[in-house]
Amino acid sequence: MKNLFQNIATPFYYYDMDLMQRTFYNAISEAEKYNYQIHYALKANTNERVLQTALEYGFGADCVSGNEVIKAVESGFNPKKIVFAGVGKTDEEIEYALQKNIFSFNVESLEELEVIGEIAKKNQIIANIALRINPGVDAHTHKYLTTGIVENKFGIDRSDILKSIKIIFNNKFLNFNGLHFHIGSQITSLEPFIELCKIVNEIQDELNLKNIFPENINLGGGFGINYENPDKELIPDFKTFFSTINKFLKIRNNQKIHFELGRSLVAQSGTLVSKVLYVKKGQQKDFVILDAGMTDLIRPALYGSVHKIENYSSQSRNTFALAKYDVVGPVCESSDRFAEQLRLPETHRGDLIFIRSTGAYGQIMSSNYNLRKNAPAVYSDELIQKSRLAV
Repeated sequence: MKNLFQNIATPFYYYDMDLMQRTFYNAISEAEKYNYQIHYALKANTNERVLQTALEYGFGADCVSGNEVIKAVESGFNPKKIVFAGVGKTDEEIEYALQKNIFSFNVESLEELEVIGEIAKKNQIIANIALRINPGVDAHTHKYLTTGIVENKFGIDRSDILKSIKIIFNNKFLNFNGLHFHIGSQITSLEPFIELCKIVNEIQDELNLKNIFPENINLGGGFGINYENPDKELIPDFKTFFSTINKFLKIRNNQKIHFELGRSLVAQSGTLVSKVLYVKKGQQKDFVILDAGMTDLIRPALYGSVHKIENYSSQSRNTFALAKYDVVGPVCESSDRFAEQLRLPETHRGDLIFIRSTGAYGQIMSSNYNLRKNAPAVYSDELIQKSRLAV
């Protein structure tokens, strides 16, 4: 692989397209056993190759901004498979989605519901509404990644469900087509999902007693990946995930179950490839200074997230000596750090460093702070094809 990379300027994002396709195939195969519908979460990664792979395997689109809705439509996603969430939808975004007749607005507040109703009436177009309910489930993840507890800005309080449905029923331009839930991101235990299923069952029982039968239940996303040891679990255990949902969720007659997966589909297929600019010797610690920084991958600075970091160049050296380094970037911020006191093979200027599991929330969150250029995408199949042509 090093020879493939030797003429490519760093930093760049490398995508293993074979792994991505196998992951999509595995997810859709397990979901289809229960007739579940998956909407790919565009916020994870909107590269054209990623979106085309999602389309190839029949996924819908989960959007959290108007521009994501536009991107999904322009990329070829069927509007009947597009869901649109987000606490701050603008009037313009709502109107565009209405005109495209998307599958569902995942509505986050009573105030938003009223506004969508007004815009739908003005345009004489019926808006399909799924109420995003805050279930009060702690996802046991980073505080910035949880979205289902009472203190969060997301979703409608459970006590306001009937009030929300009444608003829908009183407006002929609103159509109630289901309930939506999303409890957080990077959830590595199944317990929060089991708890969610039980709460959804309770809510549905209460609604059914009032002759209200949601056609669709959207359980959101949040299924996590193995960041610490990606090679141990390159493809998440979708089989156990979907079978667990099937075991604990009581599905009503003719009801459709939806999911909004992103990270679990694309994260492991992406690697940020960087080069060592300097190895700085300090009095108490040594620093590996990379040409990639927080402008390329902000997750460690933003969340304190952990990614497996590998010195790929060391594999060709017959040495097993390890040293501790702080792995940092070139950006003029102390938070521009990927790891502290990380054990790596003895590292030198010019070594290639791989930062793994960056296919989700990596390239999509990059910025031009310090007027830095964005790291480009390099795809495995295209790179291999080029290398064969060059021989």
